[in-house]
Amino acid sequence: MANHMTRISCPAALATMAAAGLLMALSTTPPAVAVTGSPAPECVEYFQSWRYTDVHNRCGDTVSVTVEYTNGQWVPCRVIDADGWATFPGYGTDGNYVTALRTCDPALVTASGA
Repeated sequence: MANHMTRISCPAALATMAAAGLLMALSTTPPAVAVTGSPAPECVEYFQSWRYTDVHNRCGDTVSVTVEYTNGQWVPCRVIDADGWATFPGYGTDGNYVTALRTCDPALVTASGA
Protein backbone atom coordinates (compact mmCIF):
# COMPACT_ATOMS: atom_id res chain seq x y z
CA MET A 1 0.00 0.00 0.00
CA ALA A 2 1.48 3.32 -1.06
CA ASN A 3 1.41 6.29 1.26
CA HIS A 4 0.93 9.47 -0.77
CA MET A 5 1.56 12.54 1.33
CA THR A 6 1.87 16.02 -0.05
CA ARG A 7 4.47 18.14 1.62
CA ILE A 8 3.71 21.79 2.24
CA SER A 9 6.51 24.16 3.10
CA CYS A 10 6.50 25.57 6.61
CA PRO A 11 6.13 29.24 5.54
CA ALA A 12 3.20 28.36 3.26
CA ALA A 13 1.46 26.41 6.03
CA LEU A 14 1.94 29.27 8.51
CA ALA A 15 0.61 31.82 6.03
CA THR A 16 -2.45 29.66 5.36
CA MET A 17 -3.16 29.23 9.08
CA ALA A 18 -2.73 32.97 9.73
CA ALA A 19 -5.12 33.87 6.91
CA ALA A 20 -7.71 31.37 8.17
CA GLY A 21 -7.43 32.78 11.71
CA LEU A 22 -7.87 36.34 10.44
CA LEU A 23 -10.94 35.39 8.41
CA MET A 24 -12.43 33.58 11.40
CA ALA A 25 -11.88 36.61 13.65
CA LEU A 26 -13.46 38.93 11.09
CA SER A 27 -16.49 36.71 10.63
CA THR A 28 -17.21 36.47 14.37
CA THR A 29 -17.12 40.22 15.06
CA PRO A 30 -20.65 41.61 14.81
CA PRO A 31 -20.93 44.85 12.86
CA ALA A 32 -22.20 47.84 14.81
CA VAL A 33 -24.75 48.52 12.08
CA ALA A 34 -26.46 45.20 12.80
CA VAL A 35 -27.27 46.11 16.39
CA THR A 36 -27.87 49.86 16.40
CA GLY A 37 -31.19 51.53 15.87
CA SER A 38 -32.46 55.03 16.32
CA PRO A 39 -30.97 57.68 18.60
CA ALA A 40 -31.51 56.91 22.29
CA PRO A 41 -34.30 58.85 24.04
CA GLU A 42 -33.32 62.24 25.46
CA CYS A 43 -33.88 60.89 28.99
CA VAL A 44 -30.77 58.69 28.51
CA GLU A 45 -27.60 60.72 29.09
CA TYR A 46 -23.89 60.01 29.20
CA PHE A 47 -20.89 61.35 31.06
CA GLN A 48 -17.49 60.56 29.62
CA SER A 49 -13.94 60.66 30.87
CA TRP A 50 -10.72 59.23 29.51
CA ARG A 51 -11.35 55.91 31.26
CA TYR A 52 -15.14 55.41 31.39
CA THR A 53 -18.36 56.53 29.75
CA ASP A 54 -21.20 56.27 32.26
CA VAL A 55 -24.72 56.11 30.84
CA HIS A 56 -27.70 56.99 33.05
CA ASN A 57 -31.27 56.00 32.15
CA ARG A 58 -33.55 58.69 33.56
CA CYS A 59 -36.51 57.26 31.61
CA GLY A 60 -39.44 55.53 33.28
CA ASP A 61 -38.84 52.37 31.21
CA THR A 62 -35.96 49.99 30.58
CA VAL A 63 -33.86 50.88 27.53
CA SER A 64 -31.24 49.03 25.50
CA VAL A 65 -28.41 51.23 24.28
CA THR A 66 -24.96 51.15 22.78
CA VAL A 67 -22.38 53.90 22.40
CA GLU A 68 -20.95 55.21 19.12
CA TYR A 69 -17.38 56.51 19.09
CA THR A 70 -15.46 58.77 16.72
CA ASN A 71 -13.34 55.87 15.43
CA GLY A 72 -16.33 53.52 14.87
CA GLN A 73 -15.39 51.27 17.81
CA TRP A 74 -18.05 48.62 18.44
CA VAL A 75 -19.35 48.03 21.99
CA PRO A 76 -22.01 45.54 23.09
CA CYS A 77 -25.61 46.51 23.64
CA ARG A 78 -26.50 47.03 27.30
CA VAL A 79 -29.94 46.83 28.92
CA ILE A 80 -30.39 49.59 31.51
CA ASP A 81 -33.31 49.58 33.95
CA ALA A 82 -35.23 52.76 34.75
CA ASP A 83 -32.96 55.07 36.79
CA GLY A 84 -30.11 52.60 36.20
CA TRP A 85 -26.52 53.04 35.08
CA ALA A 86 -24.18 51.24 32.67
CA THR A 87 -20.47 51.75 32.08
CA PHE A 88 -18.79 51.71 28.66
CA PRO A 89 -15.18 52.45 27.67
CA GLY A 90 -14.03 56.07 27.88
CA TYR A 91 -12.32 58.13 25.19
CA GLY A 92 -8.84 56.92 26.16
CA THR A 93 -5.54 58.57 25.41
CA ASP A 94 -6.27 58.67 21.65
CA GLY A 95 -9.37 60.89 22.02
CA ASN A 96 -11.96 58.34 20.87
CA TYR A 97 -14.95 60.43 21.96
CA VAL A 98 -18.59 59.38 22.16
CA THR A 99 -20.60 60.74 19.24
CA ALA A 100 -24.03 59.31 20.11
CA LEU A 101 -26.10 56.88 22.12
CA ARG A 102 -28.16 54.50 19.99
CA THR A 103 -30.93 52.05 20.78
CA CYS A 104 -30.10 48.42 20.08
CA ASP A 105 -31.51 44.92 20.28
CA PRO A 106 -29.67 42.82 22.89
CA ALA A 107 -31.05 39.64 21.28
CA LEU A 108 -29.04 40.36 18.12
CA VAL A 109 -25.87 40.73 20.16
CA THR A 110 -26.47 37.44 21.98
CA ALA A 111 -27.29 35.62 18.75
CA SER A 112 -24.08 36.83 17.12
CA GLY A 113 -21.92 35.45 19.91
CA ALA A 114 -20.78 38.70 21.45
